[in-house]
Amino acid sequence: MDPQIAIIRIKNLRLRTYIGIKDDEINNKQDVTINAQIHYCASKARDSDNMDDALNYRTITKKIIALVENNRFSLLEHLTDQVLQITKEHPWVDFASVEIDKPHALRFADSVSLQLCYDKKQQS
Repeated sequence: MDPQIAIIRIKNLRLRTYIGIKDDEINNKQDVTINAQIHYCASKARDSDNMDDALNYRTITKKIIALVENNRFSLLEHLTDQVLQITKEHPWVDFASVEIDKPHALRFADSVSLQLCYDKKQQS
């Protein structure tokens, strides 16, 4: 059978964490919204219908939640990179993208966001 690329999308995962460098940000948790995309070859899972042949998005999401809620971050770049590391850690992952929004970070904007990507092809 032809290889098929699966795209797992974790959409609008809303969490609270300490993020920022101002005193108010250091002392008070803020909302963040996480969107992640993970690409992997799903041919084996498609053919077997066995969970062991698929990426477990629940496990990935639980790791992200634990990371974000149990740590402090000064920079959105660092937080986004740490989440990206979780999304790409399985050897089957060919591409991963993480975007994190920090709502109300700017007075006249809905949010500020940062996106980082991993592409296995670019790593070789």
